[in-house]
Amino acid sequence: MEIDGIISALVIGVVIGILGRLVVPGRQRIGVLWTILVGIVAALIGSALASAFGVADTRGVDWVEWLIQIGLAAVGVAALDRSKSGR
Repeated sequence: MEIDGIISALVIGVVIGILGRLVVPGRQRIGVLWTILVGIVAALIGSALASAFGVADTRGVDWVEWLIQIGLAAVGVAALDRSKSGR
């Protein structure tokens, strides 16, 4: 992976993390950095899953890949929030 691919993955991860946080209802008790980290991880895993299902490279916008990534980010934000609230 080249440097431009890493930078774009980070930017997309930030966007995915924010969108994932918006999908989860209620107030989340996690910080912005955790949200960004969850978004980056969700973007990377979501891209791998989309490639595995054959929907990563389509003509135009890859809506299915975005939905997978946002769904994973929402699950990650909810799980992290639930683990933080238990303390």
